[in-house]
Amino acid sequence: MTSGDGYADQAAAAWKRAAAARERAARAEDSALRHDAWAQAPGQELHEDMAAALRRTAACHRSSAQLQEAFARRAGRWAQGGGTPPRFMTGVAEACGTRSAALTLVDTAQSQLAVAASDELAGTAQDLEFMLGEGPTRDATTSRRPVVASRAVIETRWPCCGPALTALGVREVAAVPLSTSDSCLGALAVFDPRPGLVGTRAFADVVGALTRMVLLDPDADPELYGGTDHRDVVQQAAGMVSVHIGRPVDDALALIKARAFALSVPLETFARGIVAGDLSLTSEGPS
Repeated sequence: MTSGDGYADQAAAAWKRAAAARERAARAEDSALRHDAWAQAPGQELHEDMAAALRRTAACHRSSAQLQEAFARRAGRWAQGGGTPPRFMTGVAEACGTRSAALTLVDTAQSQLAVAASDELAGTAQDLEFMLGEGPTRDATTSRRPVVASRAVIETRWPCCGPALTALGVREVAAVPLSTSDSCLGALAVFDPRPGLVGTRAFADVVGALTRMVLLDPDADPELYGGTDHRDVVQQAAGMVSVHIGRPVDDALALIKARAFALSVPLETFARGIVAGDLSLTSEGPS
């Protein structure tokens, strides 16, 4: 897509979503003030908890607005022929004090459904998890708990994925699940975040904002303005290999992952070779 194609519309949509998020934040703050007043009466301490919860909700909406506004500015500049092609996750990474962040959506079996990344490093890191079946995002979605690891721990906790992550230059990774009361939607992984980020209110607000934007808000956009990769090419390649080798699609997908990793070829590049007919894959190897 060339500079300007469709991005003016994306910028307008992002500004609209940002305005709606700020309106929701204002309503939540107004409701919190009312509960503050009601909490002054004897025996009405429950309203203190309600006010606190509403303020947390308002903070998530404000964070959502800020992320939308950051994308809108980038999309607007690109539509006018300036800047770089906008990715929504770039703003998320910057809010976390880093260049590299990825949002991964999972199914009920914790398998990757889709990924949105801020840059090549974040995308490659999620490809590694997808190929090797281990890593910080998988642990975060499985346990529904934050995962934080530095260089030495990265390599020992994930013996296959870890060394590959540190080879990319990753010194620290934090992954936090995007959860509702009864399910886990996915996780946000942040690579080399600013010191002390995890556990802060600001980080929790970013995670909450992503959960709302992807799932909960009336104008939720799980595609993140076209920045979400559903691995369509990989799935297409798996279907082709499945027919060729006479095995289930899951087996074909596992074979593609293994071969791509063994050859140190990006997974999507490898899959595109299969789809284009440039590469034939058998159970014995590529040809």
